Amino acid sequence: MEIRQLESLLAVLESPTMTRAAESLHLSPAAVSLQLQSLASELGAELFVRSGRKLTPTPAALRLAEHARVVSMRLKQLKQEFADDTALDARPFHFATGATTLIYRLGRPFRMLRKRYPRLDLHVTVLATEEIVAGLIDRQFDLGLISLPVRNDNLRIIPLFEEELLVVRPAPHRVRGSHIGTIQPHELDGAPFLLYPKHSNMRFMIDHFLDNLGLKRRVIMEASDTEAIKGLVESGFGYSILPQYALKGSKRSLQIMRVAGHRLVRSQALATSIVARPRALTESVATFLKEALADTT
Repeated sequence: MEIRQLESLLAVLESPTMTRAAESLHLSPAAVSLQLQSLASELGAELFVRSGRKLTPTPAALRLAEHARVVSMRLKQLKQEFADDTALDARPFHFATGATTLIYRLGRPFRMLRKRYPRLDLHVTVLATEEIVAGLIDRQFDLGLISLPVRNDNLRIIPLFEEELLVVRPAPHRVRGSHIGTIQPHELDGAPFLLYPKHSNMRFMIDHFLDNLGLKRRVIMEASDTEAIKGLVESGFGYSILPQYALKGSKRSLQIMRVAGHRLVRSQALATSIVARPRALTESVATFLKEALADTT
């Protein structure tokens, strides 16, 4: 007895005609008929009775179908189990992250990831945290790297590291390195700011920080690109608050400062959608990236 014979039996039982059953199996009607004849001969039981152009299943066929469905389900489970073997999983893997983290933190971890998983078909999408969260919920992404806080019961959050956000402003002369100075809160009151767009996770954190200090600000421009903001600040447009890793080793005309007595920090995390049967590769890649990123902090 062969799996193909049981598949033919179920197809004929579940299809209105032999032709439709054959089409679902990508076989000819004659080939399906031959499979059923061989199965009946092997079992020594009549499976179908022809009435005109219609095939009517016998009680033996219906009883056999119950067993065939169990075998078919078990076979699917076996295929799924081997499909979840991380060494064999070559299906596209969709990863989403913010631009700043991608540029300044993920280069080396990605190189290590490709060596660890040579068959990995990695697709990277750059988006804001809010868009990544929406994509994870819709199952567009396997894994995302986001900025906290994010509250969603449909996501599993894997904390990674903290990153300080620092004030930047134009420097009176070109500076090298990334020395961090100190600025008093009153010096920021009413200052012109270039900030991330409204309703973004980063903007929420910055606004909350400045509001707690009781500081007014003039938002003269909004941009989602950290490098664009850095360039505009360097050109003398105003102040901004940017992630520390985006400022490391900067050779621009920027002054980098902490607000005296106050510290603004964002937490970075990996996120996956909560599903009944998580993809093994997602779990493995998440664990790998967590360890790799810990080595770069």
